[in-house]
Amino acid sequence: MNPPDERRDSIGVPADVRRELRRVAQRLGPIGHSIHWLGTTGSTNDVASRLAEIGAAEGATVVAEAQTAGRGRHGRAWFSPAGAGLYASVILRPSKEACAAGRENPIALLTLAAGVAIADAVRIATGLPAEIKWPNDVMIGRRKLAGILAESAGHASAAPFIVLGFGVNLQEAAYPVELAARATSIEAETNRPADRAQIFAEILACVAERYAALRAEKFDANLSDWRRLAPSLRSALIEWDSPAGVVRGRAEDIDGGGALLVRVGDRIERLIAGEIRWI
Repeated sequence: MNPPDERRDSIGVPADVRRELRRVAQRLGPIGHSIHWLGTTGSTNDVASRLAEIGAAEGATVVAEAQTAGRGRHGRAWFSPAGAGLYASVILRPSKEACAAGRENPIALLTLAAGVAIADAVRIATGLPAEIKWPNDVMIGRRKLAGILAESAGHASAAPFIVLGFGVNLQEAAYPVELAARATSIEAETNRPADRAQIFAEILACVAERYAALRAEKFDANLSDWRRLAPSLRSALIEWDSPAGVVRGRAEDIDGGGALLVRVGDRIERLIAGEIRWI
């Protein structure tokens, strides 16, 4: 039998990461019991999906030093250069009842819970005042530090699953022109080297805790903490494209299903998905 502080069936995990995972082992539950640490891959979400389809257990995690086809919401490319970030995906297999409990969008709830987890982990590991921007960004001020992409899959040959992917900017990089003014990194914000191992272990531990709360149907705790970490949400001016044209309103809150509530004139619009622009 493996000792309780060791991750099982892990491949290529650096020694410093193993050490930090042992430190948080009692908080991890099933998360990270198996870790596949890769040099370069196309997308950790894609690798995790393939593993899940052939039966990988809940909590199996894929990490890459670099991605050549990393992506964010709506298929956007996620800039993933070697050594500059932390790119990881976790396989989750929540039951429909445990995760949704009557809410129509478990992906939204998992994305919100993951945002809280990553923001909390960054605060714990670095002291930075990380905040959240709906639906899937972790911010320092007005600059993006991390992003989240949750994707559901599964077919007749495999049980349904969700892959929870996240990318965190650790070091300054030569960002593409379209990202340079909107992105930041832990090293840029702290003026000291980022401890990748500590940050990764803390993120996994916080994700495990937030996921456990979802499985226990403790939705209110996750939602209230999300609101705490998103102080700039209320009254923020946003716009989005609708079949009738561009709509503009002010964000007011999120609801129990993770949807964004926006005041447009004298009515409240409920946004579940789609692209919004923060003005």
